[in-house]
Amino acid sequence: MTETTDRGKKILVVSAHPDPRSLNASLAAFAVGHLRAAGHEVRLSDLYAMKWKATVDADDFPEHGTDRRLHVMDVSEEATLAGRLSPDIAAEQEKIRRSDAVILHFPMWWFSAPAILKGWIDRVFTSGFAYGHQVAPPYGEDAPLAGRRALLSVTYGARERSFSDRGIHGRLTDVLHPLQHGLFRFTGMTPLEPFTVPEANSLPAERFAEAREEYAHRLDTLFTADPVPFEAPARS
Repeated sequence: MTETTDRGKKILVVSAHPDPRSLNASLAAFAVGHLRAAGHEVRLSDLYAMKWKATVDADDFPEHGTDRRLHVMDVSEEATLAGRLSPDIAAEQEKIRRSDAVILHFPMWWFSAPAILKGWIDRVFTSGFAYGHQVAPPYGEDAPLAGRRALLSVTYGARERSFSDRGIHGRLTDVLHPLQHGLFRFTGMTPLEPFTVPEANSLPAERFAEAREEYAHRLDTLFTADPVPFEAPARS
């Protein structure tokens, strides 16, 4: 595998940790600096710093009449195609549109992403933008967000072997499947092998330095690394 020589790529980093001094947030800040030093244009959405609203409600669709039922898929598609989404959602969608790659940074909480990141996904990946009746079918080269690479950068407190075929928590691949397959691949983005740091709650300084070096290599190969292979569902 060779390191990328691409420069001037546009990359969106989405960070979802409440403490900027945390391991996860430190790695997100490192990613931004490293990618910019490599010549890329990087935009950061620090969801906690932005005070991101994590819930979908009628306020997301300012022109939706209160006398109408809030059927989220239909209403979001209508508002998206008409350019009538709330400004914060529209701004994040534009960041994705302008990106060649998207990196989601988060600590694993209860076998999933923090609620604020889930809320970012719920609100930003609207029908009419990331999927829907008026756009191309999912899971293909013509899917709405095709052509973008996607990387998860995840920290978690358990030991690495706990997330394995014989580990007590099951395979990490299965835990991250809703994001890798249900978000990235469904919308056409190309999922890469996640970058993960186990035992994050008690990581010694020397291990952090090693993790940062490993992460630098993953960032350097963001546009050349082999994607996670697509596994077609088994047919009965």
